[in-house]
This record gives sequence, C-alpha cells and structure tokens, in this order.
Amino acid sequence: MAPAVEVSNSWDSSLMPELLPIYYKKLFPFTQYFKWLRYKESGPNYFKNREFSFTLKDDIYLRYRSYADQAEMEKDIRSKCPYKIDIGAVYTCSPKLRDMVRAGEFVAQYKELVFDIDMTDYDDVRSCCSGADICLSCWPLMTIAIKIIHRALTEDFGFKHLLWVYSGRRGVHCWVCDEKARKLSAAARAAVAEYLSLVKGGANMKKKVVLKYNQLHVSIRKALEIISDYFDDYFVNRQDLLSTEEQFQTLKGLITDEQVLALIKELEDTDGFGETSKLRWACLKGIFCKRMSSEGSVCTSAPLHEMPHNMKEIMLQYTYPRLDVNVSKGVNHLLKSPFCIHPKTGRVCVPIDINHVDTFDPFKVPTLHDLTEQLAVWKGEGNLLDYKKTSLKPYIESFEKFLTTLSKHNTESDNIVMDTTA
Repeated sequence: MAPAVEVSNSWDSSLMPELLPIYYKKLFPFTQYFKWLRYKESGPNYFKNREFSFTLKDDIYLRYRSYADQAEMEKDIRSKCPYKIDIGAVYTCSPKLRDMVRAGEFVAQYKELVFDIDMTDYDDVRSCCSGADICLSCWPLMTIAIKIIHRALTEDFGFKHLLWVYSGRRGVHCWVCDEKARKLSAAARAAVAEYLSLVKGGANMKKKVVLKYNQLHVSIRKALEIISDYFDDYFVNRQDLLSTEEQFQTLKGLITDEQVLALIKELEDTDGFGETSKLRWACLKGIFCKRMSSEGSVCTSAPLHEMPHNMKEIMLQYTYPRLDVNVSKGVNHLLKSPFCIHPKTGRVCVPIDINHVDTFDPFKVPTLHDLTEQLAVWKGEGNLLDYKKTSLKPYIESFEKFLTTLSKHNTESDNIVMDTTA
C-alpha cells in the first residue's frame, strides 16, 4: 500500500465567523462574478432570475436567493457571510418571487452544463487515501479527469468556454458556459454525461469497463492517449497497486482473455512474478505483449490502438474520469460556487487554468487564514486592490482572462446575428 504524501493542513474552522466578513468585504471578486453570471447578451432578467443558495453557520440552509443587480447581491452576501454558496438555474421569474406566480409557472430554464468529479468515487483504485482525504499521490486522477473531459467537451462537442474550479477539498467542478450549453434540456445534458461515462457498476461489480472488440470509439482512444502519459507512474510509483496478493488478484479479475490468464498462471507456478508492483506490472505488460505477438502484432512498440482490449480496460478502470451524472443532468441542480471557502479546509474554490493543470497543487491553494494574514502584513502600495496584495491574485486574474474570452466570443456572436439580419 502506498503511503499518503503528507501535507499539513492547520486550518481551524472555528475562525470562519471571524475571518469570513473580511474575505467578503475585501477579497471576494464581486465585479467579475457578476460579469460572469449576468451574461449580458442574454437579456436583463438573466441575472435577476438566477437562484443562489447559502449554507450558514450551524448548517442553516437558505434557498431561492436572487438579486436585481450586483449591489443587492454584495449586500446580502456580506450581511449573511455564508459558509457556502451554491449556484442554481435561471428560472422563468425571480426565485424570491416564486410564491407570487401560479403553480407550474416557476420553471428552471437555463444553467451552465456542469460536471462534478469527486475523489471519493475512486476509493477502489487508490491505496494512499480514502473518503474525503486526498494527497499528492492520488491527485493525478483529477489531472487525468480534467484533461479527458476538457478534450471531449471542446473537440467532440465544440464547446469553447469551460471554467474548471477546485472544489476546495477533494475534487473539481467544470462549468460549461457556452450559450448552447446553458440552453440544453435535461435529456441533452444526460446524454452528454452518459457519453463521458465509461466506468459503470457499484462496489460489488469487479469489472467496470467493457470495450467492444470490433471497434474503439475515438473518444476512448484519445482518453487512452492521455492516460498512457500518467498510468505507469500513478499505478506503480504513486499507488503501488500490485504490492499485495489481494491487489494482484483484483487485477486478475479484470482479465477475460483466457490465453493471457494461462500465461499468467505459467509465470505464477514458477514464482516468476516477483513481489513488487513494478515487477508484477512489467510481467503483465510482457504477457500482454506476448499475446499480441501471437496475433502477429509487434509488441515492443505497438501503438495504443493495437493494445489488447483487456489492457486498455484495466487502464481505463483505474484512471478514467468518474462523473456524478445526477449533477450534470438536472437543470435545477445547484453546484458550489467558485471563490467560496470550503469550511473543512479553509481553502478557496479557485479556478484551475487548463494550460497549467499539471502543476496545480491543491495544497498550495490559498486558505482564508492565509489571505487575511497577507492583508494584515501588507506594507506595499496603498491604493492597490486588496486581492492583489494576496496569493488570490493569480486565480482572479485567471478568472478575468476566462471572462474576457467569453465576452469577446459573445460580442462576435452578436455581430454575426446583426450582420445576418441587416
């Protein structure tokens, strides 16, 4: 079993009531946040009809918050100092006025297409941590998931505006902000999520990935290309997932090729497998190569598409993204907001730059305590915006960069419509 890569987290959640008012007063990016959610091209009621929900101290939950403008939103958030903010759908009327309309007239119309990837869903393929715990040994699973989902959404579906956000504790969220994504029906959202889902079955199902032998979808092939860059390091070095007999037997349970199983038994009978994950995985790859050679393939440098299906299935089962489909398919489903604070860790739910996903370290994300301390000791230029005095600066700048691209695309789309109708 691989030991967890220890990272200290000295966060004291009892500090939330003292520090949150400072954060919401000085650091929360209200201007950028409003610019994002108003979607100027979508009309004046888009922001007014958006639902927000708050989780306050002692788990007091408030739903159907809505605001006329940025000022009203700022005032409410600063007044309530929520421990958590969730963002919901854009409804047919303002959520706070829902009791004033007839039954059936308050309906969720639009929302970003969202994805939630949680490390707890990977407990059967990581040995370092379990449950809500994460470390640098298992975090590559999130890196792989981001890269695979991002590629599929942009290349296979043509979406352009994806906002990736660290959840603050054990996972990541994706907000697809394209207009066509925001207008998707529940059925269409479910179809996209299903397209991206490959690992199927509960805790009692051993083999959770089954590929068709006569074809390999291009999306799966490209996912394998991403996985192959990480798999050996993750599987052997970081997780040591073949170090015990139980782990080895678990992997054997995923192999259905009788000739491969026979070759494994031959090696087991002669104690030729060794006792380390490195040796065992090398032997297994050698056996798969031998199996390929018997079919006329060149095993030493075979491309991914010539790999035995069983080997592809193993790689996918251990590292392919595991989505919470229910989060994605519901138009009215709420999801944790970017830039709120996770109460269990004190970390900010910061954007993740897709161009630097390999170097993103969840343990280097600023905490509420870090930020308030940085403000307190600031000795530099006095008229600088407060967030620029802290380690939150690069994350807000990344968010602004995303918003600039989103706004530019929307402006260009408006111009195209105007030219067409002129």
